[in-house]
Amino acid sequence: MSLLTADALGLLLKNAISTSSMRLGRVVHARIVKTLDSPPPPFLANYLINMYSKLDHPESARLVLRLTPARNVVSWTSLVSGLAQNGHFSTALFEFFEMRREGVAPNDFTFPCVFKAVASLRLPVTGKQIHALAVKCGRILDVFVGCSAFDMYCKTRLRDDARKLFDEIPERNLETWNAYISNSVTDGRPKEAIEAFIEFRRIGGQPNSITFCGFLNACSDGLLLDLGMQMHGLVFRSGFDTDVSVYNGLIDFYGKCKQIRSSEIIFAEMGMKNAVSWCSLVAAYVQNHEDEKASVLYLRSRKEIVETSDFMISSVLSACAGMAGLELGRSIHAHAVKACVERNIFVGSALVDMYGKCGCIEDSEQAFDEMPEKNLVTLNSLIGGYAHQGQVDMALALFEDMAPRGCGPAPNYMTFVSLLSACSRAGAVENGMKIFDSMKSTYGIEPGAEHYSCIVDMLGRAGMVEQAFEFIKKMPIKPTISVWGALQNACRMHGKPHLGILAAENLFKLDPKDSGNHVLLSNTFAAAGRWAEANTVREEMKGVGIKKGAGYSWITVKNQVHAFQAKDRSHKMNKEIQTMLTKLRNKMEAAGYKPDLKLSLYDLEEEEKAAEVSHHSEKLALAFGLVALPLSVPIRITKNLRICGDCHSFFKFVSGSVKREIIVRDNNRFHRFKDGICSCKDYW
Repeated sequence: MSLLTADALGLLLKNAISTSSMRLGRVVHARIVKTLDSPPPPFLANYLINMYSKLDHPESARLVLRLTPARNVVSWTSLVSGLAQNGHFSTALFEFFEMRREGVAPNDFTFPCVFKAVASLRLPVTGKQIHALAVKCGRILDVFVGCSAFDMYCKTRLRDDARKLFDEIPERNLETWNAYISNSVTDGRPKEAIEAFIEFRRIGGQPNSITFCGFLNACSDGLLLDLGMQMHGLVFRSGFDTDVSVYNGLIDFYGKCKQIRSSEIIFAEMGMKNAVSWCSLVAAYVQNHEDEKASVLYLRSRKEIVETSDFMISSVLSACAGMAGLELGRSIHAHAVKACVERNIFVGSALVDMYGKCGCIEDSEQAFDEMPEKNLVTLNSLIGGYAHQGQVDMALALFEDMAPRGCGPAPNYMTFVSLLSACSRAGAVENGMKIFDSMKSTYGIEPGAEHYSCIVDMLGRAGMVEQAFEFIKKMPIKPTISVWGALQNACRMHGKPHLGILAAENLFKLDPKDSGNHVLLSNTFAAAGRWAEANTVREEMKGVGIKKGAGYSWITVKNQVHAFQAKDRSHKMNKEIQTMLTKLRNKMEAAGYKPDLKLSLYDLEEEEKAAEVSHHSEKLALAFGLVALPLSVPIRITKNLRICGDCHSFFKFVSGSVKREIIVRDNNRFHRFKDGICSCKDYW
C-alpha cells in the first residue's frame, strides 16, 4: 500500500463513500498523512472532506477543511452537501455563510444544497436572499438550481413566488415537473398536481416512478378512482409494472379509494416486495376497517422477517384499536420497545389511542406521559380515550391545557368530536352545550355533522328528546344518518314512539339499502306495539333481498378468540355456559330481577320473549368468560352491535354479585362494569 499514488488513494476514498465504510476512509486518510507531503493535494483534501461529511462525521470534515490552505468552492460544497444530506441543516447554512465570508462564489452544486437546507428549516426570508444571490451569480438559469429554488418556495409555503419561478424557468426537466407535482400534493392541491401532469404529458414528457407516485397520491387525496385506474393502465404501457415504488403507490391509491380487493391483487402479483409494500397494504386494510386482516398481514410480515418501521407499528396498532385487540396490542407494544420506536411520536400516539379504545385508560395515560414529544394527534387520542370511558372531567382538564388557554396546540375539528362525545356519555349537558357554542365563537371551527350528532345524542340520553328534535330542526346543515340515528336511539330508550318512527323513516329515506335502517324502523314499530307494520318492513327486506347483519360478541381466552351469536349452542363448552347462565338467572330472579321483554322485538308469548332476551350473544360470552377465565382477570367482551338494555342490567348485577370486572366494547362506546356500577352512568 506504500506505493499507492495520490490518484489511487483518491479512488479508495471514493470507494469508502460508496460503501459507507468509515473504517476504510480512516485507513486511507492515515496513509495519506504518512506517505504524502502536508498539506495533501487539494483534490485529495476535497475527497476527505466529502468522505467525512457524507458519512456523517461533520467535525472531522470541518477540521480537514480548516487545515486545507487552498480550499475552494469544491471543498466548501463537499462540506455543505454532506451536512445537508445528513440533516444538519442549520450547520450547513452556517458553513455556507462562512464560505461567503471568505469570498468564495457558490457554483451549480452549492445552491441546490443550500436551498434544501433553507426549505427544511422553513426560512422563507433566507430563501429569498439565496435566490437573489443565485440570480446575481448567474446560476438561477441552471435547471437544477432553478428546480431546487422552486422546491424551496413550495416547502416554505410561498405559492405565488413558486409559480412565478416555475413559469420563468427556461428549461424544465423531469425533476422540475416532479417537484411541482409532489409539492402540489403535499400542499393539499391535488387538482393542480393533476393539471401539471397533463401539461407535462402534452409537451411530450416521459414520466418516471416519482411522477407516477406523485400522480397516484393526487388521485388518492381527491378519491379520483377512474383517473387513477387510467394511470394504472399508463403504468403498464410505460413499462413500470415491475417498479416496486409504483406498485406501492397503487396499493395505497386503491386502498384509499375503498378498492381493497385491488390492493390485495397488486400486492399478491408483486415479484419483489419491500417493507413499504407490506406497510402500504396494512394501512389499506386499516383504512377499510379490515382490522383483522391487517393484524394477520403484520404477523405474516414478522415471519417473513420484514424490516420493522414506525409506520408499520403505528398502522397495526390502529388495527388493534379498531377491533379492541388488547393482547395483540400489548405484544406489538413490546415489539416497538425492542425496535426502539416506542418513543416515536406516531407510534406513541397510536399506543395512546389503542389502550384508550381497549378500555385500559391507565395504560393510555402512561404511554402519553412517557412520550418525550406530543402533538395534537396525541392529545386527541387521550381525550378520545377519556370519552370512551365517559370520564368527562379528565377530558375537559386535558382540553384546558390546550391553546389558546393553555400552552399546548390549538384544538381542531376532531378534538371537539371527542369532547362532545365525552359529555354525551357522561350526561354533562351543560358542559357539552358550552363547548359546542365555543367552537365557532372562540376557536373559529365550524361545527360539522359529527358535532351535531353528539349534541342530539347528549340531549337524547339525558331524556331531553323533544329538545333534541327541536335542535335538529334548527340545524344549518342537512341532518345526516348519524343525527337521525342518535334521535331514534333516544326515542327507543325513553319511550317516544312518534318521534322514533319519524327518525327511523328519515334514516330509511337516506339509505334504503342499509339493512340496519330496515331493522331500526321495524324495531321502532315493534316497540310501539305496531306489530303489523313491523312485520311489513321485515317482509319488504326479504322481498328486495336485504339481510340483517348478524350480531356477534367476541371474547379472547388464552390467545384464542371465541365468537358467539344469539341462541348459539355450538360452542364446545355449551353445557357449562348454559349451566352458568341458569345459575346467574336464578340468582338474579331471587333478588327481584325481571327481564326487559320490550327488548325482544317480535310478537311472541311472554315466556318466549324471556327466552329470547336471556340468550343474547353478550350474555353467552359473559357466561363463557366466567367459566374459562381466572377470578383475577377482567372479562373483556367486544360486540359489533349496541349492547341491549337488559344485558346492561344483567352485567351490572353480575359484576356486583360475583365481584368481577367486566369490560364491554360495543359499536358505540365502552362499558366498564365493576361492583354493580357501569362507567357509562346509565346514560346509554
